[in-house]
Amino acid sequence: MKDSDYSAQLPPTYDKVHRHEMFPETTHDETARFNFITNLNQHLSTVSAGNRLAYEKRVRPDFQKENGRDFNNRHEVNQAFKSDPYWQTWSALRRNTMEMRHQAGRSVVLRQINTLNKKAEQLNAGKSTLQLNPEIKSPRYASAVDIHCQPGGYHTEICEGDVSVGANYDSGIFVTTTGGVGPMIDGGGRAVAKAVQDKFPDFKPKRILDVGCTIGHNVLPIAQAYPDAEVIAVDAGAPVLRYGHARAQSFGVNNVTFLQADVENLDYEDGYFDWIQTTMFLHELSSKSIRHIMSELGRMLKPGGLLLQVEQPQYTPDMDLFEQAIRDWDCLYNNEPFWSKMHGMDAKKIMRMGGFKNENYMEFKAAAETIDGDVTKPAKAVSEDHGREALWTVFGAWKS
Repeated sequence: MKDSDYSAQLPPTYDKVHRHEMFPETTHDETARFNFITNLNQHLSTVSAGNRLAYEKRVRPDFQKENGRDFNNRHEVNQAFKSDPYWQTWSALRRNTMEMRHQAGRSVVLRQINTLNKKAEQLNAGKSTLQLNPEIKSPRYASAVDIHCQPGGYHTEICEGDVSVGANYDSGIFVTTTGGVGPMIDGGGRAVAKAVQDKFPDFKPKRILDVGCTIGHNVLPIAQAYPDAEVIAVDAGAPVLRYGHARAQSFGVNNVTFLQADVENLDYEDGYFDWIQTTMFLHELSSKSIRHIMSELGRMLKPGGLLLQVEQPQYTPDMDLFEQAIRDWDCLYNNEPFWSKMHGMDAKKIMRMGGFKNENYMEFKAAAETIDGDVTKPAKAVSEDHGREALWTVFGAWKS
């Protein structure tokens, strides 16, 4: 292999991350730690191909011999994989990278937490576009486990005015996705904003709702694409909203209101919004909550309005069981308890929960710029699964 061939496979280095006023500063050693984890994530993505070989040469034949039949579903594949040494090693390392990523990120953030909290306080001071409600509690489905292995999830506050969760998320998602979400970690938002402008040039939304916004990284490109729109970004966690609002202020994006609220019980009137957007949000929901939330989103969308969901691809009969099982890793070992069931649902059925008709359903792929080594170029956005390249999958519907 030529040196040039090998270097093309290397992920971007941490210095390619966009620094803004709220972004945590890193020392030489902290940067090196992030670069190590990024490269380990990329390596695990590459050697994951060995799982396919193990599946075809050992796991599947052994199952067929023992049971006299082939696998019926992904759950049987995952159970069989547990005893395979290659998969065990790969899986353990992959889990370890997530734990290392949070250990490294929290160390960076907590070292400078007072400075970060003060910056956020100054940027947020007197702004009506940050609306926190201390009576809002994180729903049980979001707080029962440390989601994504992040200690305390996205809602835990360690001090007054805390932004540590948001800062940890911002500083580390570039590492987890090996740069695939772009230098400003907003690949999903940029992809869907561009797709909507290209596909529906006459669509001029006046009111936009982004649900499960975290630090607002994916809603900002939408707000920038429609600067005259009123944009509401909702989440239940105060620390991510404080950080996200301050981050938006540092970018000069002022048409987004960050609102702490229970998505299942929003106060907006029927038909208030022209466009409702979720990005990598549905797989965080329990079966009960997804029904309630979809019903609420359908209620708040006006006739002729658009609801879009950015997610990983749903498990369909066309997706082989090995691929489904590998994608299920996040559910089984990355504290994503609802991942598997949600991705096993029919996307049209999910939309029908909100009152949408099958004939108004749409599904498409959207792309944004990512970073490849030293070059920013149009490429395939990388998802949460440690570097696997894929276009952003979007599904949704117009409301008739």
